[in-house]
Amino acid sequence: MFLSVFEMFKIGVGPSSSHTMGPMVAASRFLSMMRASPFDFHGLRASLHGSLAFTGVGHATDRATVLGLAGFEPQSYDHDKAEAALDDIHRSKTVTPPDLPTLAFDPEADLVFDYGPPLPGHANGMVLMATDAQGDVILQEVFYSIGGGFVMTEAELAAGKNTDEGAPVPFPFKTAVEMLEMAKTSGKTIAQMKTANEVSRCGQTNLKTGLTRIWEVMNGCIERGMESEGILPGGLQVKRRAKCIHEALLAERGMNLTAPHVINDWISMYAMAVNEENAAGGQVVTAPTNGAAGVLPAVIRYWLDHVPGASLSRIDEFLLTAAAIGGLIKHNASISGAEAGCQAEVGSAAAMAAAGMCAVMGGTPEQIENAAEIALEHHLGMTCDPVKGLVQVPCIERNGLGAIKAVSAASLALRGTGDHFVPLDAAIETMRQTGRDMHEHYKETSLGGLAVNIPNC
Repeated sequence: MFLSVFEMFKIGVGPSSSHTMGPMVAASRFLSMMRASPFDFHGLRASLHGSLAFTGVGHATDRATVLGLAGFEPQSYDHDKAEAALDDIHRSKTVTPPDLPTLAFDPEADLVFDYGPPLPGHANGMVLMATDAQGDVILQEVFYSIGGGFVMTEAELAAGKNTDEGAPVPFPFKTAVEMLEMAKTSGKTIAQMKTANEVSRCGQTNLKTGLTRIWEVMNGCIERGMESEGILPGGLQVKRRAKCIHEALLAERGMNLTAPHVINDWISMYAMAVNEENAAGGQVVTAPTNGAAGVLPAVIRYWLDHVPGASLSRIDEFLLTAAAIGGLIKHNASISGAEAGCQAEVGSAAAMAAAGMCAVMGGTPEQIENAAEIALEHHLGMTCDPVKGLVQVPCIERNGLGAIKAVSAASLALRGTGDHFVPLDAAIETMRQTGRDMHEHYKETSLGGLAVNIPNC
C-alpha cells in the first residue's frame, strides 16, 4: 500500500476538503472527460447528494462546483478571479471552461441540492451531466468526495477505493504491525521508510521541494491567521480570535507569574489561526482534511517556537512520519467526517501530529506508534456536527484541543518504552466500526448534536 505524502497534504482552498476541494476536483475531472469525448456539448447540470446537499451551502459546495465547471482547480485557486467568474456566470448563465465551447449553465436551475437518500457509495455524492442542444444528457458521471480532497468515480469506488496501480515501493506496509516489523528488520525509522517509498515514485529533489512548499503554506496560513481580524462569513457572526489571543500571549511573555498551562493557549492559538483562515476560504493544506487542517501545523509551530533543540531541518521527518500514520488510517478506516464523524478528521490529525512530534523528539518506531494510538483512542466517537453546516463551531476550537491532545500523546509515549495495551491497528479498526455504527445525524449533516441545540443565527 502506498499513499503519497502529497496526497495526505494537499495545498488547496477552504473551508472543506471534502465539500469544497472535492467537488471542484470532481468538476475538473468531468471537464477532462468531456474534452476526451466525441460528443458535441451544449450545457451542464449537477446534483449534490447526502452530506454535500445537507451542508453544502455552509461548506461552499455550490460555489466550488460552479467554479470547478468553469475550469478552476484548488491548487491554483485565485480568489479575485473566482469572484469575478461567479458574477459573470450568474449573469450570463453560461460557463466557458478551457478547451471547451461556451456551455449553458444556470446555477439557480442546473445545480440541484437533493435532500433525499444519499447515493449508495458514500455520504458525499454528486452527479455531473453534460447535455446536447435539445437538453438531453449525453455524458454523465457519479463522483464521490471521500474526504481529504480525494475524489473517486462510482466505478473506481466499486473497484476498491484504496487501490494503488503504481510501481512497487520498498516498504509497502498496510498496517502498523507491518510498519513496525519492517522498521525492525530494516533498522530504519518510519520517516526513512516513508522517504524511500516517496523517492521511488517522485525522486529526491521533487520530494524535498514539495515538503518545503507544504510547510511554507502551513506556516503562512498560521501567520495570516494571527494577523487577521473581523467576522467570519456564513451568518453565525463568529469573530476571529487568534489575533487577540496572540497579542495577549505576547504581552504576557516573560512575566514571572505566568502559569505553565498557558502553553496550551499557544498551541490552541496556532491551530485556531489556521482554521479561521480555512473558514474564511483562504489557502490551507489538508492535514488530512481542511476541517482538521490546524492540528498538525499547530504542533509543528509549537515544537519550533517553544521546544529547545527544535530545528527547521527536521520538519520533513515530522511530515513524513505523520503522512505514514495518516495513510494507515485512510487505508484501513476513513478520514471523512461525513463517513465516520470528526474522529476521522481531528482524531486522525491528532494521531498524525502526535506521531510526527514523537519522531522529532527522538522517539523509536514503537513509541511513535504508541503516540498515534493514544491520540486516536481519545478521539473515538467524536461526532461531526457543524452548526449551520459551517466549518466554524465547534470546528475551530476543536482543532486547538486536538493539537493539545497530540502533544500530550507524544509526551506520554516518550515516557514509555513503546509497549502498550491497545495497538494502533485496533484503534483504527475501532474508529472504522464506530463510524459505521454512528447515526447519520452526527456525520456532517448538521441534523444532530450542537448543530440543532444552539441557535443558527
